Amino acid sequence: MLAYISTFAGSPQEKSLEGKDAPGSAGDRLASSSSAAAVVTTTSNSDSNKSRERADSGCCEDVGAAQVDDMPEPKELLSAQPDDEELALDLDFIPDEALEYARRELGETDEVKCQTIHELREMIYERGECMPHRMDDDFLLRFLRARNFNVNRAHRLIVRYYTFKEEHPEIHQDVNPVEMRHIGDDDIMTVPAYRTPCGRRMMIYRMGNWDPRKYSVEEIFKATVIILELGLLEPRAQILGGIVIFDLEGITMTHAWTITPQVASMVLSLMVAAFPMTTHAIHILHQSWIFDTMFAVFKPLIDSKMNAKIFFHGSDMESLHRHVPPEYLPKKYGGTREELPYYRWIESLGKDPRVVKEMKGLGYVIPDEICKNDKDD
Repeated sequence: MLAYISTFAGSPQEKSLEGKDAPGSAGDRLASSSSAAAVVTTTSNSDSNKSRERADSGCCEDVGAAQVDDMPEPKELLSAQPDDEELALDLDFIPDEALEYARRELGETDEVKCQTIHELREMIYERGECMPHRMDDDFLLRFLRARNFNVNRAHRLIVRYYTFKEEHPEIHQDVNPVEMRHIGDDDIMTVPAYRTPCGRRMMIYRMGNWDPRKYSVEEIFKATVIILELGLLEPRAQILGGIVIFDLEGITMTHAWTITPQVASMVLSLMVAAFPMTTHAIHILHQSWIFDTMFAVFKPLIDSKMNAKIFFHGSDMESLHRHVPPEYLPKKYGGTREELPYYRWIESLGKDPRVVKEMKGLGYVIPDEICKNDKDD
């Protein structure tokens, strides 16, 4: 699956979607400080390569990163400490470091937000290419943050967001998040309660644990979209993006055969083109010859921006630790932290009336026992 993620994320299709910005909008003028993606790192132990390696490429800030990385990381956040195990979303709080990152890297200021939100709202009304279920400032802001406050690109993103929903209603409409428990029970995907030192959430996939004979890849898409929608409720996640770890231990040709062009297109949409969540880094573990064979075919199609976000570690956990310290990783990956099953997140977040209201507004089916929290608000 990662071959398709990497391939289509850098494909001509995506370039055509992102490469035709009309100059002159407030987003173009006011967000000109946004920078290009960083160079690809190397895991070589030589001194010359060490001088070019971004130890922070997947998460943390490196002392020498400013010399080689055009997109500096936020400094280690006080709220991202090893004892942070609370199963809750920060719906309001944004650390000062994240705000500074937004100002420096996204071009976000009060003036920019005010002007670009107005421009984006007017553009949506004037062009009529989509019918958002919300048009409030907070909702539009997530699309502007994802595109560095470029109004034209943010508009294309929100149009693709709703187009994706219209084309794939089966993965979000009338879906009961509680009924997705089997994805967690089979340990296919998880989101740790704790963040990386820089405040980013991690999503971990263990595709080798998935048995395609039990349920289709559509089920994994359903769970992924639920997690992404929940993550988008955090302003900090809108600013910093997230990190994905793909553990490919145990992957077989059975898994490879399930990947179709349609699946690849859906992966592209979620990872790059149609969702207002930035993928900051992709870490690939335990890749086998099956993955290597697939990846070699598509590697020429990966552009430099996406290539700079992909890191291969094999079974070398120390390589992963150069990006995410072990204090912020599960024990399975040489870390010190515990993991939580998928259903614990759903149970916990169901107690927050604002989360319940948001998920119902997106078309999800919320069980009566959870809806009661919303009615009690």
